[in-house]
Amino acid sequence: MTSTPIRTAASSPDFDPLDMNSYSLNKLPKRPLTPVGRFFRVWGLLIAAVIFFISAYWLRFPILDARQQVMFGLFATALFLWISEAVPNYLTSMLLICGLILTGILKAKPAMATLGDPVIWLNISAFIMASAMVKTDLVKRVALWLILRFGRNASTIFLTFLAINLILAAFVNATAAKAALMMPLFMVVSAVYGAPGTDTTNNFARNLVLHNLLMINASCNTFMTGSGANLLGVAILAGAGVSIYYFDWFAAGLPLVLAFGVISYLIGVRFVFPLTQEDRQPKLSGGREALAKAYAELGAVKLNEVKAAVVFLLVLLIWATDKLHGLNSTVVAMLGAVVMLAPQFKLLTWNDVDIPWHLMIFSAGAYSLGAGLKATNLMEVLTVQLMDKLGMNSMSYFSLYAVLTGIFIASHFIFQSKNMRTIIFMPIVIGIAQTLKIDVLSLALPVALCINCCWSLPFNAKPNAMLYGTNKYTMGESFRYGLVMSILYWALLLAAGGTYLVWLGITPGFF
Repeated sequence: MTSTPIRTAASSPDFDPLDMNSYSLNKLPKRPLTPVGRFFRVWGLLIAAVIFFISAYWLRFPILDARQQVMFGLFATALFLWISEAVPNYLTSMLLICGLILTGILKAKPAMATLGDPVIWLNISAFIMASAMVKTDLVKRVALWLILRFGRNASTIFLTFLAINLILAAFVNATAAKAALMMPLFMVVSAVYGAPGTDTTNNFARNLVLHNLLMINASCNTFMTGSGANLLGVAILAGAGVSIYYFDWFAAGLPLVLAFGVISYLIGVRFVFPLTQEDRQPKLSGGREALAKAYAELGAVKLNEVKAAVVFLLVLLIWATDKLHGLNSTVVAMLGAVVMLAPQFKLLTWNDVDIPWHLMIFSAGAYSLGAGLKATNLMEVLTVQLMDKLGMNSMSYFSLYAVLTGIFIASHFIFQSKNMRTIIFMPIVIGIAQTLKIDVLSLALPVALCINCCWSLPFNAKPNAMLYGTNKYTMGESFRYGLVMSILYWALLLAAGGTYLVWLGITPGFF
């Protein structure tokens, strides 16, 4: 490999494009609030109060009784605050819980008890175990080893990153954490192929960063515990009396995500941002050496890495065989977390644990919203009206499948949070299935496999905002890439619904 030093505007005397530490999050450019964002930060709460008053007490919908009308007002207000981000999402959840209690929709105890929901405890336990994987450097070691072992040319680099994303999705259920772990890796690789720093780019870098963003999100659809939004969907299903096994989710998600990962890579590098022969050739020597140095600095495999791997793999094994033994997945996760935190195990202390409590509080608010909707039967009333207006009562199963999954995927262009999309759409899907006497999972699980389709715009998810900060692509390029891949994912999901999901007994088939 010949060396072709490249100087860029970002190349200062102390900037090394092959140093993984050069791409830490705190070194990426910070993006200020947009004018719209600044407006909502100033006036958002006042607008929310007006929305609540109008939608709860001024506007009157003949199909709603007084209690349902108030619930509709709380629902609309919460959605506005979550979408506008006038206040942080967790504060919106706290305001919502207060509103549900003050308006008499829910008593104080059930409204506040949602923070103790089993899914919250599953989330907490998963984050404890993920903290152990990160603290011991096991995740970093596995990622570096894979890229050094298999990433020897442009094609194998992309496929290796696909494998890394799938593996990380099993261990780390926070997409922002995965993005932070992986970004230094693919930024160094992009530098080798002609896009050093954070102020230059080419089609190799565009494809590499965007495909990683795609798979950071899409890989979460492989596992029931792949993201907090997945667990939120599971909780909503459980509230409707529908349970789903870890293995069933995995069997449904893995073929879809694998096919999507490979085909999206081929379409990206050949049609969306085509790679020339020049793009495929390394232009800066020392890339593999830099990654090898980072790997060498980890030293020999440590005992704590082995401990963390053994515990988590045992938890995964028990989760994956839940249909055989019926053990509660939350209890299994809690036992795994206990082992990792036990002083005798000497693996993790509480100060090492990284639990996003703001996400837990946000989730508690979301569950309280669901409890309010259930207590007032608001969603059932609205679902019946929606079905009448759209003519869903006469639709075939295939039409329902296609429309519901398509709408859910398309909604990520509008809504900023996958949790919010899940809160809005999953109860509707459940209501439609129950009204039409269709097996709930036959519609709900395919829709659930769309939860993490949120890759088109920087505001769709935290990893999107983080990787947009690398300046390897523009907003327009992100939208174009995301639109093409969203259509591809939907097409693959339709194909799955008529083939292997039928064989798994999840869907009845289209014909």
